[in-house]
Amino acid sequence: MKNLMLLPFLVVTIVAVAGPIEDEIIARIHKVGDVCLVGQACAAGEMMEALSDTASSPESIYERSCSTCHDLGIAGAPKMADVAQWAPRLEKGMDTLYDSGIYGLAPGMPAKGMCFECSDDDIKAVVDYMVAASQ
Repeated sequence: MKNLMLLPFLVVTIVAVAGPIEDEIIARIHKVGDVCLVGQACAAGEMMEALSDTASSPESIYERSCSTCHDLGIAGAPKMADVAQWAPRLEKGMDTLYDSGIYGLAPGMPAKGMCFECSDDDIKAVVDYMVAASQ
């Protein structure tokens, strides 16, 4: 009889403990991402903010995408702020430099310096930044 009197207490205890544990399990197995279909609001605003933050200034784009080659002169890249290396390129004109930055230049310069989220205007701003430092 004593055991039957403890039964309600035992059931209440199990329910009270199982609730938080079940919530933890659900949180651990929750899917990481969601699928967004065309036309849905989803998180498009957050993604665009993240992209605009990373491609904010010519200096940050240069550091992230261009400095590896242009600081060391890898694969024939003119070194940043080296007037002698930039002079023959500047003679070709800014449009040629912009095109090299946007479309790449064989064999070593990849299109947009592999800054895939950068617009053409971003690349032109980086070229302007590099040219200004090299004059």
